[in-house]
Amino acid sequence: MIPQKNYRPLGCSECLNGAGLGFDISMAFQPIVNIVRREVYAYEALVRGINNESAGWVFQHVNDDNRYRFDQACRVKAIEMAAKVGVDTLLSINFMPNAVYRPELCIRTTLEAAHTFGFPVERIIFEITEGEQVADFGHLREIVSHYRERGFLTAIDDFGAGYSGLNMLAELLTDVVKLDMALIRDIDKNRERRIIVKGITQVCTELGIRVVGEGVETAAELSFLRDLGIELFQGYYFARPGFESLPPVSFGDN
Repeated sequence: MIPQKNYRPLGCSECLNGAGLGFDISMAFQPIVNIVRREVYAYEALVRGINNESAGWVFQHVNDDNRYRFDQACRVKAIEMAAKVGVDTLLSINFMPNAVYRPELCIRTTLEAAHTFGFPVERIIFEITEGEQVADFGHLREIVSHYRERGFLTAIDDFGAGYSGLNMLAELLTDVVKLDMALIRDIDKNRERRIIVKGITQVCTELGIRVVGEGVETAAELSFLRDLGIELFQGYYFARPGFESLPPVSFGDN
């Protein structure tokens, strides 16, 4: 199990003020679009420094001692900024599985932030980053189950790039799977990737899981993925992240 000595419930205002991180964070927003409905399905909140420093810069400051406080601060900041910039769709928030030791306690800060900033909790998606090796898979299954019981949608981010692959999919059965951009890149030119993505898409369809094609940058990539029946997409082809703002969105017409 995850050590509990550095974990305690944090208040919304405490997280909003950085929760003793020693550095400040903000958020950028990138849309996930439904190209069939021609509408924004959700906005993903992406952590940034307060001067729009990259996520990579931010994560250089995250360690085992502040991981829990960072995770909680990101949730609160994402909800605060989403309410401020007027997100009226689903809001996708990344969470760090190894930072959550008791989901019923960790979720309190999220609920408090949603109440404080007037953001509906039923519009929140929690994304699990598959690239982070999970210390206790049974614990992760408990987290996802608890979130779903509370009415939150759940997603696996960067699917196909991390540690658990199809086993994680079978065990967690999230609402959404986001295909890793490494699988998407130049998929129209790569037979092996086409076969793999086609197989994953078919499995997800049969399990009732929605698929997002992540990191789409070209019309050719989009065309192949559309032919597989994928409707949800994210990537520079549609919009780059907007720092503390909602960026202009294209629906594949460019």
